[in-house]
Amino acid sequence: MVLLTELPPEIVQHVLGYVDPPDLAWIPRICRSFYHTIKGNSSLFRIVYLNNLDKPPSKSVIDWEKAIKDTVRLEAICRRETVEEKKSELSFVYETVRFLLQNAATDTERVRSMTYPSSRNAEILSDIFSKPTTKAAFLCRSFTYERVYAEVNDSLPDYYYRHRQPIYQMSAHLHCLYGVPILHIPDYPRSNRCGKARPFACSKVYDLRQYTDKTKWGPFRNDDTGRVDWEMVEAVMIVLASNIRKMNLNRLPVCRNFWETPFAGTWSQSYKPLPLAREPDPVELQDPYGVTGTWLRVVCFIDYTDFYAYNFTAGNRLPPNAPRDPIDIGEATRLMLMKMRVTKIEPPGPEDGQELPIVHFKGISRTLDDTFDENANSDLRGSVRLTKEGEVRWTTFSIIGGVERWRSEGIQVGGVRSAKGVMGNWFDTDYSPEGPAGPSGFWKVSDRAAESGGYKALMQDFLPLIQDQLDETHDEYDAGNFEDAEEEYEEEYDVNEEDEDDEDHEIEITGISWVMWSNE
Repeated sequence: MVLLTELPPEIVQHVLGYVDPPDLAWIPRICRSFYHTIKGNSSLFRIVYLNNLDKPPSKSVIDWEKAIKDTVRLEAICRRETVEEKKSELSFVYETVRFLLQNAATDTERVRSMTYPSSRNAEILSDIFSKPTTKAAFLCRSFTYERVYAEVNDSLPDYYYRHRQPIYQMSAHLHCLYGVPILHIPDYPRSNRCGKARPFACSKVYDLRQYTDKTKWGPFRNDDTGRVDWEMVEAVMIVLASNIRKMNLNRLPVCRNFWETPFAGTWSQSYKPLPLAREPDPVELQDPYGVTGTWLRVVCFIDYTDFYAYNFTAGNRLPPNAPRDPIDIGEATRLMLMKMRVTKIEPPGPEDGQELPIVHFKGISRTLDDTFDENANSDLRGSVRLTKEGEVRWTTFSIIGGVERWRSEGIQVGGVRSAKGVMGNWFDTDYSPEGPAGPSGFWKVSDRAAESGGYKALMQDFLPLIQDQLDETHDEYDAGNFEDAEEEYEEEYDVNEEDEDDEDHEIEITGISWVMWSNE
């Protein structure tokens, strides 16, 4: 019988290429022959990498051995039992997760009813972050969650927290990449009213002190660097997701795929369009951001009387670093369809990232509910560019009656052409010191834009969002019959007696109805 060590080196390497990465660390200890076969063998580690992870983009330069060892170490760290055993590894976990997402699949086919491809990297990360202790150790370390834990433990957080800011920012960024907002701290009874993140996130997004020239009135840090404030993006994500769930929109795959699926397209170039019947315009072919198309948008706001009282009453005068009290009042939520088209492309300015140009666009925004709010429908214009640190910055203007009324600033989570979309803040276009302001998010659902009559928003523009999802949703619950859906919703999201007075609103689109719960 021929021993494995006596086979030709290329056969031995081929066999070892199918070993699970964690086991690869033990094989060099078997004998000297295996030690020399594996040590420094970049070709072998490349085979193991490609057999277990996504094929990286062609421009990526990969240290195959380091990538495998880091992935194995990441899995080992997240298998530890307690939060205390894990939390000191935040910096390593942050860098490794970003590496895996930056090298996630972009050349595979999109998943049915989704706009992004399947990814082994994303699946591995989703499994790694499934444990509550892992979420608590790495995704719930921003100042928002520090305040939540302080409330639970009946203690006071450190309001002067600049020395912890790197930890806060890394954890918030990881949470945004994870993509499923943690609305209630892990390992804490969901039936308890304490432990909920939304009131503390609201206290950030509705605090006018966060809207300054330095922050550009958007999700940027309050300094002169122009860096993204991931804690603000995280707070926006929490508020939007909370209202999407309250409205039960997460039952629709077009929302669920982005708000209930971990690491759903949170990497660059993950958006995968369906083939178009039309030829793209020449200017569209030069657009690196993929602007032209149909986008779904969610905007939230509170009554202006509540907003003004929260920001300007005498009792709310606080030191600059002290956050406002958590706020838990009813919010209005608007679901909108945006159609946008590239109009101009120009070189980046001195304050922009120089790797990609600035792309300008125009379009329309139309509400999908039955609201009569005069601000719900508008024309659009805006631009997309890179920041100096390489993040994708979106600026939009809502034009009502020919006048620019509202402006928003947002960051595309995951990078250029990520399927996850854009999250940020909306505010008065004149930067009114009295507001209002609030959270906003939008993500691309189709490359259709100029079809069906230019900038007109017709019902057929909404059909691509649901035409591939009818079969999978129809079996789950009958259209129009929501008794079971209400019971599941109340059980899963802990709807208490105070919520029973909420007003029900029903939207009907091409015979498909869903119930939206809101506190308006």
